[in-house]
This record gives sequence, structure tokens and C-alpha cells, in this order.
Amino acid sequence: MSITFSTVFMIAAVLLMSFTLLALIRVFLGPTAPDRVVGVDTVNTLVVASMIVLGAAYNRAIYIEIAIIYALLSFIGTIFIARYIKGGLR
Repeated sequence: MSITFSTVFMIAAVLLMSFTLLALIRVFLGPTAPDRVVGVDTVNTLVVASMIVLGAAYNRAIYIEIAIIYALLSFIGTIFIARYIKGGLR
């Protein structure tokens, strides 16, 4: 029995999405704001990884380019949220 590369990519994507659901539990249950921020950042990282896996599976560079832009915007958003929680934004 041989497993094709597309099957491996799909298994990886399903695992990443299940990990994303686990991270969403942390976002909703929280108990503190920093816990929720870490959960959202983890979700964003897993979404980027899923987009890259799907882009490789379907041999589409556009998914990878979108993942790079999404990662950059996610990083900037996380920085702003962290500064807001710290009290740096006014």
C-alpha cells in the first residue's frame, strides 16, 4: 500500500486544523487576556502553516504568497495587542 504525497498533505492539513480548534478553546476559555492573545497568535500561526501545506499540495504559489502576507499582518496585530495590554498605546 503506497501513500501519495497529496494524501500526506491532506492528513497534515487535517491535523493542523484540529490543532487550530484546540487553540480556539484557549481563546474562548481564556481566563486572562494574555492567554487569549497567545491563543489567537497560535491560531494565526496554524492557519499560515495550513495555507502553506495546502499550497504545496495543490501546487499553487498563490496560497503561499497569501500565507506570507497573512503572517506579516498577524505579527503586526499581535504586536499592537501586546502593546495595548501592556498599556503602551494611548
